[in-house]
Amino acid sequence: MNKFTLPFLFFASLILFSCSSIEIFKENTEIPAAKPYNSFVIINQEVNMRGFSAQYLDERVQEKLKAYLESQGMVYDKMEPDLVIRYTSNEDQRQREVNNYNNPYPYWGYRVWDPFMYNPYMNNYGRRTDNYELLQVIVDFIDPKKDKFLMTLTGVTEVSSPKSKEKKVLKATEKILERFSSELNTSQ
Repeated sequence: MNKFTLPFLFFASLILFSCSSIEIFKENTEIPAAKPYNSFVIINQEVNMRGFSAQYLDERVQEKLKAYLESQGMVYDKMEPDLVIRYTSNEDQRQREVNNYNNPYPYWGYRVWDPFMYNPYMNNYGRRTDNYELLQVIVDFIDPKKDKFLMTLTGVTEVSSPKSKEKKVLKATEKILERFSSELNTSQ
């Protein structure tokens, strides 16, 4: 093991864990997913209903859903599917206040050289407001024969720029589909 291996591993893990995470939540389970599903339909595509505010993003999610499920051996059947998929999103603009002053002991010793640091009339010292979007990708998996939910999976993440929105939406969709596949495999 050379002297560069340990620092490289440290920085690689730091970069990996500093990325914004995507949390997946399972809810709305009415019946267990117990049978293998061979065909599916995406309701949004059939009734021309958009799940996202941007049309290109909506189309990319449909492509991602279709490609993943077809890679798992399922076929698209709009007449008599074994599985109905419906997706939507919740795109919520938010703000957060960020404090750039990182002193662990804020009141100790600084009054000597900076008497205005904690002056209530100068309260914006070291603070800024960041805008971000709390993004939820919600996918319903429905059994059409029983007309009940197998599950609803929600991927939640934060988006700080329009450039990263498409990437995060597709990653959340991928994680939702992986979770659905693992739920099917554990129930059988």
